[in-house]
Amino acid sequence: MSDDTPKNLRPLNRYITTHNPDGKAIFSNALSEEMPIQRMKDGADFSLAYTSNHFPAQLNDDTDIKDYTGYLSNPPGITISSGNVCRIVDIQPGAMSPMHRTVSLDYGVVLEGEVELVLDSGETRVLKRGDVAVQRGTNHAWRNVTPDTVDPVTKERTPQWARMLYVLAPAQPMEIGGKSLGEVVDGIGVRAST
Repeated sequence: MSDDTPKNLRPLNRYITTHNPDGKAIFSNALSEEMPIQRMKDGADFSLAYTSNHFPAQLNDDTDIKDYTGYLSNPPGITISSGNVCRIVDIQPGAMSPMHRTVSLDYGVVLEGEVELVLDSGETRVLKRGDVAVQRGTNHAWRNVTPDTVDPVTKERTPQWARMLYVLAPAQPMEIGGKSLGEVVDGIGVRAST
């Protein structure tokens, strides 16, 4: 699908909470509520919703917010080895990501549309809104298979974008039969994880 397919998904916001000096919960004004978007080589839009460099997260003195702010100008790899990543990915109609493997435990949730999970064995599953994929260091790709909408009067077809939410937590390297299966991110447009 071409990069000029009109995006029919609403813009994303993220709302970060913190505390006032009295310990009351408030919304942080450290960052804009509008999530930044990074356009990938395959036309997908990556939005870095949040990150943490530490596990457990370090919330005191807004340490996590400061760390996340740094990643907005210098995005992390797919994962962060000492923390976690929350990312939202918008996938163009009909587009498929490159095959890739993360060294992480990933939860992928379909928020809008239908997305096919393709494994390097050839097995596939179609995930619909609300479905969750649990990626355990496997080589995989994502394909937007959302059906076009059809105008009932004009019969004009409109291709549909899909939206997924991913939460990635670091994992020990996967080994099968004594062979290490490391990260594979070639062609995906994201730097290697650190």
